[in-house]
Amino acid sequence: MNGFPYTISHIAEILDAKSFHQKQDALISKLVTDSRIVIDPEHSLFFALNAKRDGHTYLKDAYTNGVRNFVISDDRYLNAFSDANIILVTDVLKALQHLSKYHRQQYNLKVLGITGSNGKTIVKEWLYQLLAADFNIVRSPKSFNSQIGVPLSVWEISDSHTLGIFEAGISKVEEMELLADIIRPGIGVLTNLGEAHAEGFASQKEKLLEKLKLFKDAELFIYSPEYTLGLNAGELPGKSKFSWSLKEKADLQVLFTEPIDGKNYIRASYKGTEIECLIPFSDKAAVENGIICWATLLALGYTPEEADTRLEKLTRVSMRLELKNGINQCSVIDDSYSADISSLAIALDFLNLQNQHPKRTVILSDISETGKSDEVLYAEIAALLKQKNADRLIGIGPHISASAELFEMENTFFESTEAFIEHFPALHFNSETILIKGARRFEFERISKLIAQKVHDTVMEIDLNALAGNLQFYRAKLRPGVKIMAMVKAFSYGSGSFEIANLLQYHKVDYLAVAYTDEGIALRKGGIKMPIMVMSPEPSAFDAIVRYKLEPEIYNADILRRFIDFVKEDHYPVHLKMDTGMHRLGFEEPDLPELLNLLKGTDRVKVASVFSHLVGSEEGLHDEFTRHQVARFKAMADVIGAELNYPFIRHISNTSGVSRHPEAQLDMVRIGIGLYGFDGGLKGNAGLQTVAVLKTTVTQVKQIKPNETVGYGRKGLLPGGGTIATVKIGYADGYSRAFGNGVGAMLVHGKKAPTVGVICMDMCMLDVTGMDVKTGDEAIVFNDQLSIAELARQIGTIPYEILTNVSQRVKRVYFYE
Repeated sequence: MNGFPYTISHIAEILDAKSFHQKQDALISKLVTDSRIVIDPEHSLFFALNAKRDGHTYLKDAYTNGVRNFVISDDRYLNAFSDANIILVTDVLKALQHLSKYHRQQYNLKVLGITGSNGKTIVKEWLYQLLAADFNIVRSPKSFNSQIGVPLSVWEISDSHTLGIFEAGISKVEEMELLADIIRPGIGVLTNLGEAHAEGFASQKEKLLEKLKLFKDAELFIYSPEYTLGLNAGELPGKSKFSWSLKEKADLQVLFTEPIDGKNYIRASYKGTEIECLIPFSDKAAVENGIICWATLLALGYTPEEADTRLEKLTRVSMRLELKNGINQCSVIDDSYSADISSLAIALDFLNLQNQHPKRTVILSDISETGKSDEVLYAEIAALLKQKNADRLIGIGPHISASAELFEMENTFFESTEAFIEHFPALHFNSETILIKGARRFEFERISKLIAQKVHDTVMEIDLNALAGNLQFYRAKLRPGVKIMAMVKAFSYGSGSFEIANLLQYHKVDYLAVAYTDEGIALRKGGIKMPIMVMSPEPSAFDAIVRYKLEPEIYNADILRRFIDFVKEDHYPVHLKMDTGMHRLGFEEPDLPELLNLLKGTDRVKVASVFSHLVGSEEGLHDEFTRHQVARFKAMADVIGAELNYPFIRHISNTSGVSRHPEAQLDMVRIGIGLYGFDGGLKGNAGLQTVAVLKTTVTQVKQIKPNETVGYGRKGLLPGGGTIATVKIGYADGYSRAFGNGVGAMLVHGKKAPTVGVICMDMCMLDVTGMDVKTGDEAIVFNDQLSIAELARQIGTIPYEILTNVSQRVKRVYFYE
């Protein structure tokens, strides 16, 4: 039975709505939980989830984006829109899950479920590659495996699908049974059970048993006994079981693995005979995930020969979009390894987030194996491109080219990637954002190399999802209504400019703050529309401040007087800085009478906010002084408020203030280094994610004889001789000379390699004795294992300095999942 499309009244009936305000007929085929991500508004149903933020506050945004169908739990919004259908339920998340469960029940579909701690998404994507020739597969997009992601994934099942592959992840008890009832897998695959989300369970055994609930009704369970230690046979799910192991007897017992030219040859015992396969990857995690896929193919009845043939053709899964600089002032979003409708929608949302260029171009290949006719498929894609504000399409492939008349925007079509490359010089890319989205067989990495700027061998990778996660970490600590000002001064702490600001704007931060006017101008030119405060406004920059609608910080009477004399319009927003103990900039109590006389004597400026700066919010020994600062600030702000006849925002709390001093939140907080994963007020930065990874490459490997010296001044010495690797980073890139002579180290193949000798301007040397290192290998300067905090401790500084010192000549590459 095909559930699509559902009428809105049928959905209200399925959900047993408390109330249903129907204003029009509607057919529903899309479920939406994010008001910014709307593919087909006419046929979308928006669920106002109470997750990290109250979804009801985004009803208006969804309505503005064309949605006219809503599920809510707050009856105050029942009559929010005169022409909208509104379903009132007790719990919006449970309603979403119940609707998806109902939808799943309409299909007698073979479904493969995957859970574990590590490798779920990779195994899912590889099984899709391995089985796509035999099935029309519906699968979780990217890593949609949560209480929200699973229902959204399962909703995509239609009559055309013959196999579903869904992953499920949990972080605490009593979550998996809900997901099991939605997915209803007949085949279960357990991946590596690591330490992720362990804090939500009393023990490792409890976590394992909870995860296995996904397979409570499975016909077949595929697992490694190494993952199920501590359980007896009766505790394992599945009417039949298929085991694999690297250490003990199993249905598929791996005898040995042997690396060969970046691949891994694997030999195993299966049904009393030895079989083999070649996994086209060398790293340990990829080999383990490959063996899980091997076991799954065999358990599903594929011959060892067929399994080997398919496994050898596996391609690496890129889980992240990559944003980088392109030729002719372009920005390039590289997603050149996969093409399907769900991932295209995600990529287009990321494209839409970019405001640095007025023009948005999409280079798109044919999309295959959807189960839809070309006419239906490319009509849907054309509507999606239009809805996501794409200005130009370059289609590559015979199917998309044959559907050219469906695309209304500027377009060009080529039958093949080779034809595109041949005509590349005539295509004229300039000052635009370009999304490259192609199926693997089209080899769009060749297009990416043409359009992207050559990247320096030393690169800082910025994880935009991690940054957004850190923002949500702090947002969850705020009282309702408290605003957020994000600090993006100093090139966003070395992490970027418009790339970071676009993300913060997308996630509805209330204010941005920069140190200098030129930083604010760069953001305005990059398409940032939200309010921007300039913390060090020079009178010489007043013209630019007004022209670009920036808002100056005012810290003394002289600069206020000069700004009032300059500005020509009334009620120009300014921000007043109070000095409550930093003694850097700001008004003190004796300055208030003069300040108030100036403010009351003019209509040229209007106070947008009054603020101060905590000096020791991260340390318990300064807590008494922090309380003194907050009290002093409140008193000063009250004096100003009593004299002005309008309200203004009050703020004093910084990153550590949010995590340690909730009483200091007031009307707004300023979050800076916390967005990038560091908070001196949190032990070990608990709860924050690593945002930046700095990596470089090995230029040359040398054998050093005993007592030979290395580097300038003959400071480097290996008394017993050894091996050194020269890497492409030096003090001109921001790697301090203080890291020289073994003070610092980098990760090479996961092991620490200490520096040898002094740090040069453009390179330095590492001791890699006993390690298998060759030219071109990667060296990690900092990441989540070798943290910026650790580097800061090594040379007696703070994480701010490590991060902001990374030179602008080091290319930034931004990733978004």
